Amino acid sequence: MKIGIVGASGCSGGELLRLLHAHPFFETAYIAAGAQAGALISDVHPQLASFGARSFEATDISRMNECDLLFFALPHGESAKLIAGVNPKIKIIDLGADFRLKSSLSWEKYYGGKHAGTWEYGLPEIAGQREKIAASSRIANPGCYATAIALASAPAVAQGLIDAQDIVVVAASGTTGAGRKASTSLLASEIMGSLTSYKFGGVHQHIPEIEESLSNISGGTVNLSFTPILAPMPRGILATVTAKLLQPLDTKSAREVYRKYYAGQEFVTLLSDVALPRTSAVIGGNSVHLQVAVDLHANRLIISAALDNLGKGASSQAIQNANLICGLPENTGLIALGVGA
Repeated sequence: MKIGIVGASGCSGGELLRLLHAHPFFETAYIAAGAQAGALISDVHPQLASFGARSFEATDISRMNECDLLFFALPHGESAKLIAGVNPKIKIIDLGADFRLKSSLSWEKYYGGKHAGTWEYGLPEIAGQREKIAASSRIANPGCYATAIALASAPAVAQGLIDAQDIVVVAASGTTGAGRKASTSLLASEIMGSLTSYKFGGVHQHIPEIEESLSNISGGTVNLSFTPILAPMPRGILATVTAKLLQPLDTKSAREVYRKYYAGQEFVTLLSDVALPRTSAVIGGNSVHLQVAVDLHANRLIISAALDNLGKGASSQAIQNANLICGLPENTGLIALGVGA
């Protein structure tokens, strides 16, 4: 299949190129990068030296329409403008937020502008979602924080173990989560040896996305308090999710709920009861590592989740979804194992 990547000069675009280079059924025929058009791919992404003299192309609808499948890795609000001109028969995975939300009011509040619509949400490990993805041709790839938090919360929400209107999350992300646009706050001299919270107080754009995905599971209202933290590392997310328990539960029983929910899921791992998630263990892999505990003193469930924000939080999950909508085994060209320290 002929594949196109629009927005290939960004962090997620570079990871898409790296992973697709080894995909046995996808041929990357069109690689576009807006302002970087004409630049050598390997100059922008030094890790992609094997692309040799190949350069980024201009963003061109006619070139997009020559492809069988397109990945859009653009800033929020940009994909929909271009997708309007793409042949409806072409399969699309959008890594941006443009088609994730059902609520137009939430879109206007958290992103601004006109809501473009809603596509199938691409989180295959949520019960019942894999089949919906496979039956679709256009997928809204989840956000990185949203993937970690939704997968950490889903089993407890599905079983009614927790008060879904009292979910509290603190999560730290590497700097690639902010993209490659130059910013003083992302300079090495600003971030090294320091942690800082940002977009806290209920304003982070992934909040409505997470609440909608969990509401689909619970059938009721979900309220999330989310504090994101910028960590002095390039990539990775470590999220801590806590919620009030609605029934007596110990750690062993809670772990069993999670074990059953994710049984057979290649890309979600409940760690042994003595291990804790760490970002270094998931970098480069399409995987989420989970640990579960019950705080009996506070009567709260605690879930720790780690993933690679450019992997399962973006590019490798996009390929997982592409495999599904193309009728391929969903692990084609992917690996769950991280590179480690």
